[in-house]
Amino acid sequence: MNQGRLVGLILMAVGAGLTVMAGLFLAVRTGEEDATMLGTVLGAGLAFMIVAPLIGFGFFMWIKGGQDAEQESEMQKQRQLLDIVKSRGQVRVDEVALEMSVPVDSVRNMVHQLVGLQVFTGYINWDDGILFSSEASKLRDLENCEKCGGRIQLAGRGIVQCPFCGTEYFL
Repeated sequence: MNQGRLVGLILMAVGAGLTVMAGLFLAVRTGEEDATMLGTVLGAGLAFMIVAPLIGFGFFMWIKGGQDAEQESEMQKQRQLLDIVKSRGQVRVDEVALEMSVPVDSVRNMVHQLVGLQVFTGYINWDDGILFSSEASKLRDLENCEKCGGRIQLAGRGIVQCPFCGTEYFL
């Protein structure tokens, strides 16, 4: 459990505890002879003004902590993919997906995200399903496809593609 979720749960628990204590106090206080309805309503209003922000902010922190945990998990998966490819040099996409316990489409998305972040350089042929890590300087000088020898052309920001075999080069 991350810190945001923990702080959120603590705030909600404190808010719930204060609600119970205020409710018990008001219930006991209303039973006394000198208690007035106005005093009870005022006490309940003051308790609400203290408790509502605690529970509301606690709930917000709990939700935000869950979102942060998901984002952190995604970053760890990207880091794991990058480490696998860089350490092995070349790897089959389906093997990486199996090793990371994610679908192949998810690996494809992570590769494109890493290229967009400019932390991965290499190339891939989606038909063969092999992902290659390569030095960016070597790829920038590349004019012909490593697989089929065809002339490569710009396909997007940081991506060059062979129109003949479909191999994508990430610069």
